[in-house]
Amino acid sequence: MTRKSLVKISIVILDGFEIGDMAETPSVHTMFSLEGHTALVTGGTRGIGQAVAIALAEAGADVLLVQRDETSTTTLHAIRNLGRKATIYTADLSSPEQVSALVPKVLSDGHEIRILVNCAGIQRRHPSEEFPSSDFNEVIQVNLNTVFTLCRDVGAHLLTLEPSPVTGRRGSIINFASLLTFQGGLTVPAYAASKGAVGQLTKSFANEWTARGITVNAIAPGYIETEMNTALLNNPERLASISARIPAGRWGSPEDFKGTAVYLASKASAYVSGHVLVVDGGWMGR
Repeated sequence: MTRKSLVKISIVILDGFEIGDMAETPSVHTMFSLEGHTALVTGGTRGIGQAVAIALAEAGADVLLVQRDETSTTTLHAIRNLGRKATIYTADLSSPEQVSALVPKVLSDGHEIRILVNCAGIQRRHPSEEFPSSDFNEVIQVNLNTVFTLCRDVGAHLLTLEPSPVTGRRGSIINFASLLTFQGGLTVPAYAASKGAVGQLTKSFANEWTARGITVNAIAPGYIETEMNTALLNNPERLASISARIPAGRWGSPEDFKGTAVYLASKASAYVSGHVLVVDGGWMGR
């Protein structure tokens, strides 16, 4: 075959390509868009939850912030400054009654939830042989029972919606797990138990709802510089031991979760469900 005939073949292939085929391929911007969607976010007043709430707004979503009270407005104003709508709903996540009343209240106000982010969590540290039952129960309520209730109630709502023209599905649920979903940790049996259960809860909901248009995934942070890890950051021996084992060479920051959350909420993750995505600087890869 001559060089001239090769060129002719190339021209024939290109001539057979229709511009319409290219137009049907979604752009990366479209794949990550959350335009016109509303997200319900817990734990958004600071740290990872705050970064995630702002990231969802940057991708086009309006945000409903679940807070203990209305004294913290930093996230609220940051979202509104982006030109998105933001509203605070108050609920004490340690109260089963207040948690159960939350989604009915939001829906009665006329909101259509498309994204749920369960990021709120608490930590209690004691030697395991001295761990108080009251602290154990409190951690389980906030970190696990609340996640179950909101997943159930928002999931029931999502099942009534038509698939979104933006994401192609009814909605997305993103729970926050932990490295302790996979490991036991030290002096944190309640937290480890709650986060291990969140991983299984995520998979269980995904098994039932993925085929019905709802993706359910979890994000498992590694060691992140937030208030929850103050005790570790202030312990020189533990800090040195942990830092030496992080392949990335640094602790994570809340901003490391912005892209991950938008990905799991958007069309970009259309074929991802029941997954626990570890964001840990390579810790679990060791």
